[in-house]
Amino acid sequence: MDDHAPASGHATTAWAAFAGCSLIWGSTFLVISIGNDALPPLWAVALRLALAAALQAAIVAALGQRFPRGAALGAAAGYGFLNMGLSMTLLYWAELSVPSGLVAVLYGSIPLSTALFARAVGLERLVPLKVAGAVVALAGVTSIVAGRFAGTLEVLPVLAAVVAATCAAASGVVLKRGPRQAPLPANAVASAVGAVVAVTASLLAGEPHPLPRTAASLGPVLYLAVAGSLGAFGLYAWLVNHWPVTRISFISVVVPVVALSLGVAFRGERLGRPEVLGAGLVMLGLALALASDRLRPLAAPRP
Repeated sequence: MDDHAPASGHATTAWAAFAGCSLIWGSTFLVISIGNDALPPLWAVALRLALAAALQAAIVAALGQRFPRGAALGAAAGYGFLNMGLSMTLLYWAELSVPSGLVAVLYGSIPLSTALFARAVGLERLVPLKVAGAVVALAGVTSIVAGRFAGTLEVLPVLAAVVAATCAAASGVVLKRGPRQAPLPANAVASAVGAVVAVTASLLAGEPHPLPRTAASLGPVLYLAVAGSLGAFGLYAWLVNHWPVTRISFISVVVPVVALSLGVAFRGERLGRPEVLGAGLVMLGLALALASDRLRPLAAPRP
């Protein structure tokens, strides 16, 4: 189908998937930070992804779906290596030292990175209005964090978060370039590949490997595996089949706004002028990006 034209049969579903990803991932940064208090971070990634892979594989088998092969398998594995392997392990490790809200803001660079990656491989054109939207949205998430995280931060964890965001941006392009495939089988493969990367990283780091036995350790693993990996990543993989990756990437600039809103609703946090201004800029950037999709000529449908 056409990646740019909003086909009536998928428009509402696509926007619901976009909203679902934004809401779930808006909460995961906080849950990861909480989970890091109970389990070693890289081991926590491995447990989350192993559980997610097992659940996804069971559902795939129950539905009678086929696992990807050939080029599709390569795309799913590359997506898993970059997003669930490298990106997640770096993200969890970074949150040992960097506040979860700041990490979410650093992920706001994804739309710009995605646009550049997509252009570099000839997947999508570099649309000026969409790039402008990404810059405006990035300014918005920067405004959100202004004043909240004053003080000295360790350089390496911040760099790790930036690299994690870059890997996440590249992963969407890798999956998009491959053959179109069903979300669940693709994510089962990706989660399994990511689990192997995380276990390897945990062993190399010399972490202990306790099994989660308390609510504090088990709760985050279950939530992140079911809601984060099975739910949000499944919605993301579905979106890749129906939307341009540059549009999907704007999930990452909505996420900090969602995270702040959850803080206000459930933790009694108060919003200052930088946060209100930042939220407005994020919405403006998103509007510019979506307007660019409507103004550009329709691309040829994907086979």
